[in-house]
Amino acid sequence: MKKILIGTHNEGKFKEISFLLPKKLKKISPQSLKIKSPKETGKTFQANARLKAKYFKKYTNLPVISDDSGLCINALRGSPGIYSARWAKKYGNFYKTMLLILKRMKNVKNRSATFICCLTMISNKKKTVTVTGKIKGKISKKILGKNGFGYDPIFIPISKNKTFGQMSKSKKILMDHRFLAFKKLKKKVKIF
Repeated sequence: MKKILIGTHNEGKFKEISFLLPKKLKKISPQSLKIKSPKETGKTFQANARLKAKYFKKYTNLPVISDDSGLCINALRGSPGIYSARWAKKYGNFYKTMLLILKRMKNVKNRSATFICCLTMISNKKKTVTVTGKIKGKISKKILGKNGFGYDPIFIPISKNKTFGQMSKSKKILMDHRFLAFKKLKKKVKIF
């Protein structure tokens, strides 16, 4: 395996997955092959990760890895969840959406939340593997830090006192939900 298609149009995700994959692999983006994003019709992270991988695999002979991830907040009944990116679109951008979340949680005592990432990989033998990584934490009272992407500036992982947005990229990338999912993937897929 010399090349792999990373099935995402999200620049932050593309960079993180590229970093986690072996350096010798050439990472290809859907944009470079002029492939658009599929409609995310799945009801779970797993279903959407599989849906994306299968969709991108139709357009290429390369192995494909796809991600579906999001932030599940207990006080908001698990929202934004699988709609994490769609909320950002709906409310203008991630910054505006984070402000909205903090407003909705103004007087909430239970601020627990979980970041979830599902990765699906389809190899050239058409073997499909899906894994899930989860990291528990809580929602901060303010937007803190300029690092990371998406909801990183409002998520404080358990036993830490900084948001993902305040952490260095190298620290965050080796502990987050995507890293935890990737560790599981490496055990199941022997090609890395």
